[in-house]
Amino acid sequence: MTALTADQIARVKATAPVFAEYGPTITKHFYQRMFNAHPELKNLFNQTHQQSGSQPETLARAVYAYAANIDNLGALGGAVTHIAHKHASLNIRPEHYPIVGRHLLGAVVDVLGDAVDQPTLDAWAVAYEQLAQIMIGVESKLYEAAPWSGFRPFKVVRKQVESDEITSFYLAPADGAPAGGFEPGQYVSVTRFVDKLGVDQPRQYSLSDAPHGRWLRISVKREAGSADVQPGHVSNLMHDGVEQGAIVHVSAPMGEFTLDRSKNTPVVLISGGVGITPMASMLATLLAGRSERQITFAHACRNGRVHAFGEWLRRSAAEHPNLRRAVFYESVSADDQPGQDYDFEGRMDLARIEADVMLPDADYYICGPVAFMRAQREALAARGVDASRIHTEIFGSGTLD
Repeated sequence: MTALTADQIARVKATAPVFAEYGPTITKHFYQRMFNAHPELKNLFNQTHQQSGSQPETLARAVYAYAANIDNLGALGGAVTHIAHKHASLNIRPEHYPIVGRHLLGAVVDVLGDAVDQPTLDAWAVAYEQLAQIMIGVESKLYEAAPWSGFRPFKVVRKQVESDEITSFYLAPADGAPAGGFEPGQYVSVTRFVDKLGVDQPRQYSLSDAPHGRWLRISVKREAGSADVQPGHVSNLMHDGVEQGAIVHVSAPMGEFTLDRSKNTPVVLISGGVGITPMASMLATLLAGRSERQITFAHACRNGRVHAFGEWLRRSAAEHPNLRRAVFYESVSADDQPGQDYDFEGRMDLARIEADVMLPDADYYICGPVAFMRAQREALAARGVDASRIHTEIFGSGTLD
């Protein structure tokens, strides 16, 4: 790997403001350029995120962060780990990196033209190669540790409706072998062929049960869409077209948002909507291991019709004295019973459950819509919780910062 010279580092760093301004235009053009030359790569990318612009925007932010920190790559450690897990889940391999690099630099030339000179392009070529080698190295370790390689056929052995929006799929290896282990909080990628797009499409779903080797459970929210948002291609195919006995192809579990099982300090699980899925895995793991840790499970959703795992959570809290439940319903329906289905009306407010949340040396795990997560993280920070004890997971390609 060619090392960056001091001049090249300075050139890359100097282009950071350019990516701040033109990044989304460059990355949107990059994806169009790459897919035109390599349509087979559409199978690796969420085409809904391409159409909405969220994926190009996410890539633009990542490129900007790399340029801004080219002289301090240690600052990118968390981002590199996060992206590597995503890549490994999608089966991104070393041979894909030269293709991406060629078209990313080509997009820079196409968009910026004469505004970027050859020495700066050369500097970016070396910088990209450096980043590619870093990513390939991290991803190779993930592949080596994974229980299987690529996408493995699994059979749906059970399909369970959890709420009006969420359905669980119990997946067992089609060859009858053990399902393999994972860390609670991790996710898998599932691929389905989308007729409308003419390609396979991957989607990442959190595992929602404890690791036990008999099956993997994913709990999928139907993305019905709205006036401004397209219906989810894969989620609707899963709900309407995948029944017990069907075969789906699944990647090995990945993800760095995981429960630290080595600790014996309190755990606070905070979720909104379908963000309950990794929290269900964490709680199920703690209960299966007869953990004596103090646990608070705080969840927010609209009402009982969309509340997944409500009965299981209620029963678990009744059976385990170290578990506290706090359920918030924003729009209580006539059938919802206070104290049984939910505990509080309105949006989640940590001030209303302060005694169950502000626990000595607790770790906080947060998952849900971005605005929800941001609000809970800010509420914890305002109460003096150190950032190292606040762990978050974002579904999709958004960001908290």
